[in-house]
Amino acid sequence: MVDQRLPLASVSDFAIWEPVLRLMLTDDTYRSADRSARVAGRISRYGWSLGHQGSPASTRSAVEDIQRSLARGGVQEVAFSAEVQADGTTTLGLVWPSPVVEPAVGYPDLGVLLLADGSLPEPWLRRPEPVPGAMPAPSADPGLLERTLRERLPDAIGATEEEISAAGVRLGVPLPDELKVLYRVTRVDEGDDFEAADRAGEAVGCELFGLEHLGTVDAAGRHRGWNPGAKRAVRTGPDTAVQGLAGSPGWIRFGTNGGDEFAVDLTPGPAGHLGQIILIDHEQSLGAELVADSLTDFVLGRMRADGRDHGGSQLPAEVEVKVRVGGGVGAGHLGTVEAAAHPALEVLSVGPGDGTPYSLAPVAGLPRLRTLTASPGALADPLEVAGLTGLEFLELGAREWRVLLDAGAVPRTLKAAAITVRDQHHLPVVPLANEILALWNRPRIVQTLLHGDLGPGV
Repeated sequence: MVDQRLPLASVSDFAIWEPVLRLMLTDDTYRSADRSARVAGRISRYGWSLGHQGSPASTRSAVEDIQRSLARGGVQEVAFSAEVQADGTTTLGLVWPSPVVEPAVGYPDLGVLLLADGSLPEPWLRRPEPVPGAMPAPSADPGLLERTLRERLPDAIGATEEEISAAGVRLGVPLPDELKVLYRVTRVDEGDDFEAADRAGEAVGCELFGLEHLGTVDAAGRHRGWNPGAKRAVRTGPDTAVQGLAGSPGWIRFGTNGGDEFAVDLTPGPAGHLGQIILIDHEQSLGAELVADSLTDFVLGRMRADGRDHGGSQLPAEVEVKVRVGGGVGAGHLGTVEAAAHPALEVLSVGPGDGTPYSLAPVAGLPRLRTLTASPGALADPLEVAGLTGLEFLELGAREWRVLLDAGAVPRTLKAAAITVRDQHHLPVVPLANEILALWNRPRIVQTLLHGDLGPGV
């Protein structure tokens, strides 16, 4: 919807935007004497994404008044797009933050439309698969672990059996024997002095959590957004030690290296061991790294040097679950949609290729296909999207979305959607996005249109 009320008057003054527009129009790619120019970007209170290659100092000077106005108004960011005619007359569209739009970080795109509150991509909803017969590693030795810790911490006072049992009840799973030994020997309480905590950390090999702070790894807490989350895929193969998950009720966090967290894994992959030690990388949103086959190994410093080859972020047979067609070469890139048609396919990205559009007919009805992204013009018939019966995320160009909307063929299985507007014009995209949101009775995006004159030959 177009809002004429000007939600934030100072930012809705065309004059405050002139430095930004003039800066962007200095790029030759944006301007010529015989055609209009289109520019787009985002400015937040602490940064910007303008697609302009000028110096940081000149850009900062251009955006600082807008940033100050955003801060005064309590607005986090604003997206904008402008069409500048050859004579300098300009239409500027400001898109205000919305609870139903996930901003496109690093790009001037409109962002991801959230069609259901609290929805997550399928990998973040995935539960661990049962692995019958999973056993502790031969190196798991609670007796050796206890003797080692008592030698290193002769004066430590551990938790009681009642406290250890209560922690398992709270977590919903009994603590494994090695973890019980760890807390039977030592404990880290909030009232402990730093020296005691340091001694416990040195003895164990990481900064140790107190018994009351043990917790499982929550998948939702690792989700960083639909873009790029919807385009990620994980698979647990027969030779995988750590299941490809975002979180698990069997991943019990017990310590940290100052940024990442260590966990005991009670839901290992087919090639793993019950009670193995994994590292949850804070910069990753899926999977974990195997660091030791047991807590005994971890405390004794017997680490797995090849741990990264067993984590869920390293995808066995990735070409089967995530495929790019057209627009690239190498692993995960295929030349045709037919070659991508595999029952395990989850994520399909269709690029421009050689300019010949692709048919989606070969992948119609695939049981696990949940994400489709297609560059503008890459699809021979956008209505073939209707044959993809399990889509939860769809990213298309504006023209393709127009075809689906006019035909009433937008898949109702979607949880999130995106309109590709990079290198295109923002102004007509907001009404299109609002049409999509209306199908799910979601709040509309507010856009303010401003008009000004930058003069000829900007």
